[in-house]
Amino acid sequence: MLPILLAALSAVVWGVGDFSGGKATQTSRALAVTVMSQLASLPVLAACVLLVGGRGPTPGALGWGALAGTVGFVGILLLYHGLSQGAMAVFAPVTAVTTAVIPLAVGLALDGTPSTPALVGVGCAVIAIALVSRAPGERRASARTVALALLSGLCFGVFFVILGRAGTGAGMWPLVGVRFGSLAAGLLVVVRMREPLRLDRVARRWALIAGPMDVLANALYLYAAAHGQLAIVAPIGALYPVSTVLLALLVDRERVAPTQIAGLGLAATALVLAAT
Repeated sequence: MLPILLAALSAVVWGVGDFSGGKATQTSRALAVTVMSQLASLPVLAACVLLVGGRGPTPGALGWGALAGTVGFVGILLLYHGLSQGAMAVFAPVTAVTTAVIPLAVGLALDGTPSTPALVGVGCAVIAIALVSRAPGERRASARTVALALLSGLCFGVFFVILGRAGTGAGMWPLVGVRFGSLAAGLLVVVRMREPLRLDRVARRWALIAGPMDVLANALYLYAAAHGQLAIVAPIGALYPVSTVLLALLVDRERVAPTQIAGLGLAATALVLAAT
């Protein structure tokens, strides 16, 4: 029960971070927002390590974390690039569902099949992710855009798998590797593209929220995956679009499509079933 609750909480926090990052990119460049928000997350990361240190910074924990961070950063770049091409109504749900399906398949293969209600709940979660992520709009997506969405979702799904297999004794040290990998990849891209890391005042405020929220969500998911089944925990954690949509509704007064409302209800059903 606790891993499910922590995974659901990680989804809420991830959604808040994604919403904040999206607000920051409305006034500043996405690459600068991504790198600067990750730098802003370092104090929260230090606190997580001090509170839940585990057995220490083993090469395995740091190495797998760095790999997860690098893959996750590539997924973010692909996500931003794909969304900039339009057809968000196709790109977002394809990415989100792929993110959930990859760790689901790996978890079923490695850990076996969970209980029937939990498995039904996981299925509901995947469908809910697709419905909630689907933005209103009728613009058609090209084959290239769909391929970018699949690749972005694959990166995020692999991130979930790697972080979920870190083990129970690693504590929060894998997150140090995650941040090292993502920052190294981000700074490499910054140097190669010669893009200045400048944010305006509005973007700075949102980045200071996005970065810490990302680390906190990672920490919650890492603990949930270490004590629960990956096939259940990962799809629940991937429900982060739910809180992003709710914040868009409450803060920005965005129009929510009927399919998204149905997805919100299905997400609640998924949580109840997965916890049984």
